[in-house]
Amino acid sequence: LCRLVSPTYMRAIGSATASCTAVGSYFKIRSCCFQSSVVVRPPSRASHSHSHRRRLSTTVMSASQSQSLASSSAEAYDRLSQLRPSFQQTMLRIKNPTASLKFYTEVMGMTHVDTYDFNDMGFSLYFLQSFDEGAKPALEPGSVDAHKHLWSTQGTVLELTHNHEDSGEVYHAGNEEGDGFGHIAFNCDDVYASCKRLEEQGVTFKKKPDEGRMKGLAFAYDPDGYWVEIVPRSDKSEIKQEFNLSQTMMRIKDPARSLPFYRDGMGMTLVRESHYPEANFSNYFLATLPPGTPPPTHDPQDRDASKGYVGALHGPVLELTHNHGTENDPDFKHKNGNEQGKRGFGHIGFLVDDVDEACAAIEAAGGELAKRPEGGKMQGLAFALDPDGYMVEIVKRGGYGDAFQPYK
Repeated sequence: LCRLVSPTYMRAIGSATASCTAVGSYFKIRSCCFQSSVVVRPPSRASHSHSHRRRLSTTVMSASQSQSLASSSAEAYDRLSQLRPSFQQTMLRIKNPTASLKFYTEVMGMTHVDTYDFNDMGFSLYFLQSFDEGAKPALEPGSVDAHKHLWSTQGTVLELTHNHEDSGEVYHAGNEEGDGFGHIAFNCDDVYASCKRLEEQGVTFKKKPDEGRMKGLAFAYDPDGYWVEIVPRSDKSEIKQEFNLSQTMMRIKDPARSLPFYRDGMGMTLVRESHYPEANFSNYFLATLPPGTPPPTHDPQDRDASKGYVGALHGPVLELTHNHGTENDPDFKHKNGNEQGKRGFGHIGFLVDDVDEACAAIEAAGGELAKRPEGGKMQGLAFALDPDGYMVEIVKRGGYGDAFQPYK
């Protein structure tokens, strides 16, 4: 029973989440738009031109264990990183906007910053963001100012996708055999006190902070059953808001392929890595650091320093969980959240300066595109597939035109 409520056990054994028919933000989410059967195959490792990222990229993999990227692929990732990719969104499908918006705004303290209604295609998108006290912008969801903020933000939003027609589908929260997506998370100052308030508001839990082997953190359920981890901030944090969106967790097959994609290509910084050989898994935490933020000086494997650094961040990190041995199984593949009957988590997204150039660089590095910028009704945005086949939306920073739309 202890193992069943241990986050270590959940991460290492609960092999993942989500679903298959490839869908994304701006084409009909509930229909089978295309099949995401292609898997990105970027070469395994890059020597990046930014010295701090290269220095912070030490992992359990030695140079003899992973091949260097070919020169052309390393150059392609460098080209991609020069387009200033920033982690901008995580998308989840929801059944009831009223219940979900209430949970994330009134309970978790997020701000509803923007809305898109695509009535002709039968779905709506709701975007929520965590702000610290005094930093919340005055925005009317659906307005031009809201669009401008959404596609220019230096932070990361939670995108909730609602399909208008009730097909009876129950969205898959993940964490079953073969699933890739695991959870989102929120940081707070006092996990025990905050979880008590959550319980008083009717929130139910997978794991309470005093349960299991790992005390002091919890897993709550949102209205659709997605796991929401409640994590303590570090004593270095200056955040005043009770909760801030702090992570998205996805399981990966091979760090030698996933880390170069997100670190060297998508411009993220490896800020923490933790290895649990006794439980046969490792966690890698990557962050998009806001412009002007000095790179961390700690070793990502320094437990105290890295935990303190991550625990003080306001913006979410991308947590990549690797179950040891999957990289050696040629037939192993995580579900990406868009498979029929397993749909729930949809994608993550990045803003870039130039979508066409970003897509060209991804392909030059050996990656695949699920939707090209010129494809579909909404041109100008794209979907790439990361090394595990997760959908990665690529959107132009600032949007297009005076309406600041993410498509042309």
